Amino acid sequence: MVQTMDSIKVLIVDDESRMRKLIGDFLGREGYTIVEAGDGEEAVEKFFADNEISLVILDVMMPKMDGWQVLKEIRQYSKVPVIMLTAKGDEKDELTGFNLGVDEYITKPFSSKILVARVNAILRRTNVTGNDIMESCGIVIDKVAHVVKVDGNTVDLSVKEFELLSYFLLNKGVALSREKILNNVWNYDYFGDARTIDTHVKKLRSKLGEKGDLIKTIWGFGYKFDTEE
Repeated sequence: MVQTMDSIKVLIVDDESRMRKLIGDFLGREGYTIVEAGDGEEAVEKFFADNEISLVILDVMMPKMDGWQVLKEIRQYSKVPVIMLTAKGDEKDELTGFNLGVDEYITKPFSSKILVARVNAILRRTNVTGNDIMESCGIVIDKVAHVVKVDGNTVDLSVKEFELLSYFLLNKGVALSREKILNNVWNYDYFGDARTIDTHVKKLRSKLGEKGDLIKTIWGFGYKFDTEE
């Protein structure tokens, strides 16, 4: 059973409702389920009341309990990924965050694309966005062993081909733009162009044999792993 994006909960903690809505809109469009908290105390309460929260986006400066204290509370019991938001660009603050267990540190103002890409990258890195075994239409991906089998036969894929196939299965039936694929498979700091995707898709289709036909081209947009399963 693959965990879909709309089952992944992100807790957004900021005392500015405008900022919560802004971030929530960005991530909501990506399919994430959003939980909001307006201060540190509410954040701790909501986090421990919901064991399905997969990532926390946490502002530093807040009333009642600041972000550092919230982080300390969470880290006593959980290793859930945390992205820290702050208006400060002070190196001392960044070091404090990393020492307390922050996974990413983003200074306001920030790019929506960068924020979304970092959320996606962290969740992939921590293996939240899918189980160890993914399966669809006779294609089986073992993420731990890094093995792909098609109808029981092992298929030799490159690292990027493996990641690309995993991303397609994770988003089965979803039309994926080339930009979105680049952000999620090649990460937000990749400076190449979309032709890289086309080249990898062509090789991946070839290696998958008849199953390669499941990767449909959406002309002028991107690709979709299409199945009636």
